[in-house]
This record gives sequence, structure tokens and C-alpha cells, in this order.
Amino acid sequence: MEHSLNIVLIEPEIPQNTGNIARSCAATGARLHLVGPMGFHITDKQVKRAGLDYWDKLDITFYDTSEEFFEKNKDGEFFFFTTKAEQVHSDVSYPNNCFLVFGKETKGLDERLLKANHDRCVRLPMRGIIRSLNLSNAVAVGIYEVLRQWDYPALSLKGELHELKW
Repeated sequence: MEHSLNIVLIEPEIPQNTGNIARSCAATGARLHLVGPMGFHITDKQVKRAGLDYWDKLDITFYDTSEEFFEKNKDGEFFFFTTKAEQVHSDVSYPNNCFLVFGKETKGLDERLLKANHDRCVRLPMRGIIRSLNLSNAVAVGIYEVLRQWDYPALSLKGELHELKW
């Protein structure tokens, strides 16, 4: 069975984060969904630089609003990453074709969305003195937890490793 993972950024604000996330998606085969309004243009130099030369290897879809995104993906199984959740991200079993949803860097996801989906909210454990992780780091943790549970489908674990040069 072919596995499919979807990463959703709702109203991202920092171009470098989105570029780094795009690179993680390209490296793992995850689909990227960018939901506006965004705090930058996708053509911005910082976004392109952070994503390096991987943009052509990326499956990416753009939406003008979160309403448009949820309407076009209404049958999806969503998991909302937030510091306000009780459930830890690694305690969830992620189904094929699930959507990991992340909010903007400064405010996270809308409180109404979180309350309406309380049982689908997950958090990354961290020390209480820290408010949150950087968005691109949080997305990477989420991606690799899902792929770990799925036994890393379609990723090279052996045989295609880069050679060490001493």
C-alpha cells in the first residue's frame, strides 16, 4: 500500500520556516498545503533559499483561506498541533493520508478550530519554561513520528546512503 502524508501550514508568517518545511516535505514525500493569507510571497528569496533546489520535487497546493482548505479536504483525518493539547503527538496512531495541521508562528491555530477538534489536538512535549518550538522543527518532528509509525515507507534506510568522505 502506498502511504500518503499531508502537511498543512495555516497562515505561515516566516518565509525561512516555510522553505525549510518545503525541503522536509520534498525529502520525505509529504504533500505540502499552504493556506493563506501568508506573511510573504512564495517567490521571496528567503523561501527559495531555505528550500534550496528541491521545489521541483515538492507536491504543493495553495489555498486562499482555511475555509477553502477544509472544504476541499472535508473527508480528511486531521491532527492539530498545538501547545494547548493534552494528548502527546507520539501517543496517536496516524492513518494513511492524514493531515498534520500547524498554525502561524506568532499565534498558532485559531482557538475555535482547536475547541471544535479537541480530540484531534496533539502537542510536542517540552520543558514548561519554553513556549513553543520553531515551526519548521515542530513539523519535522511530526513528519518523522508518522513515518516512524509507518516504518518509513519509500525512504532509503540502507543502500542509498551518502558515502562518508574523511
